[in-house]
Amino acid sequence: MMSTRDSANGAGTANLAYGPETTNPATRAARLRPGLSPWRMVTGLGMVSLFADIVADGGKSIYGPFLASLGASALVVGVVTGLAEGASLVLRLATGPLADKRGNHWWWTIAGYLLTAVCIPLLGVAPFAGAAGVTLASVLIIVERVGKAMRSPSKSTLLAHAAKAVGRGKGFGVHKFLDMVGACTGPIIVSAVLAATGRMWLALVVLAIPAVITMGILVWLRGRVPDPSVYDAAASRTATSSSSSGDDDAGVGVAQQTTTQKLRHFAEAAVGVGLPGMFFVYALAVGLTSGGLVTFGIASYHMEKAGLVATALIPLVFAAANLAGALAALVNGWAFDRRGARVLYILPFLVAAVPPLALGHSTAGALVGMAVWGFATGLQDSTIKAVVAELVPSERLAGAYGVFAAVQGAAALIGGIVIGALYDASIPWLIGVVAAVQVVALVLLVISNRHLRQERA
Repeated sequence: MMSTRDSANGAGTANLAYGPETTNPATRAARLRPGLSPWRMVTGLGMVSLFADIVADGGKSIYGPFLASLGASALVVGVVTGLAEGASLVLRLATGPLADKRGNHWWWTIAGYLLTAVCIPLLGVAPFAGAAGVTLASVLIIVERVGKAMRSPSKSTLLAHAAKAVGRGKGFGVHKFLDMVGACTGPIIVSAVLAATGRMWLALVVLAIPAVITMGILVWLRGRVPDPSVYDAAASRTATSSSSSGDDDAGVGVAQQTTTQKLRHFAEAAVGVGLPGMFFVYALAVGLTSGGLVTFGIASYHMEKAGLVATALIPLVFAAANLAGALAALVNGWAFDRRGARVLYILPFLVAAVPPLALGHSTAGALVGMAVWGFATGLQDSTIKAVVAELVPSERLAGAYGVFAAVQGAAALIGGIVIGALYDASIPWLIGVVAAVQVVALVLLVISNRHLRQERA
């Protein structure tokens, strides 16, 4: 799937990452050799996500009570958290194409993680800021999610390159497994500090420790592998065979563009103009599964309202569901490399099974429903991203991940509103609507998978 543009970008990246151009092919090949094995790179990126999720999910687990302790109303809590998640998804439409254009995926990744590493521990200062505490905390929560928008497309691109050499299903699966281990660990750490001290601000400050570890691993990985695209054998071959004149010509073309043309091209890239049509079919299919998946907020609300699970135990249910998702991502990732994208056919069935289980009248059914919810969540952020890397040319990958995230986010927002309204009106209707939507999602998954199999053939 490499194009002439791949070659130019590959050569340019090599020059920037490894210093002056050399005409000796053997020397250039040696310089392009990665400093870590593919598996160590995948695992390293997974450890970054693990420690970063300890920070992010640890903080997220007490956002509501923390803002309330500062004097925020329920409306303020809803607006702040809603804006934060919206920024995390929508801004990827811009950060993805920008990273593709510049090719500096490490910069975007490090900068994004740095905002998380700084903002969440700084929340511990808010109680001491007096009347400005609510404003300070709100800004920090939103800025932290902006960091998520900055890093996510580029991080997925770095991972896609490294995982190419080991199997993208396995690579994304292992990464998601480690990611969700962090998502389980963070709330447990915060809960333990709260139980021992009763101070929410101290629980947030403690998260500075995994934040420092996150940045340390990132800087080390960047030093060992400046250009992860060298893991892709095809990218390495075109990079070593490309001449610098191609980059010069491309640079002249960009320089000759007017500001209006540059803005138009950027806007087109942001909304996915020029991406393969089947990518959008696949994105719609995944969007329907995202929109149909009952949120943990609705499920936990039902468990408490129906008296199925004690309030104090609900965070542990959340941690257990994340652990189930971690295992699902690992197993499904391995299966993807052996069986292809058809292993994702299980996803609509999982999504459709959550409402009758989690929103019923049985504690056992609710717990099984949360395990199924965890399985579906694990697949939605691991194996499905591996398929994107198979459908889209490498030079458009970060932008494609931005569009993909925006589709998922919009679908999740609409689905959350519809499911919330149906929950108040009729749970049987909710179950039926979700099931019908998943039938459509399954059909679209089958269509996109057949196309992918034909492309490979």
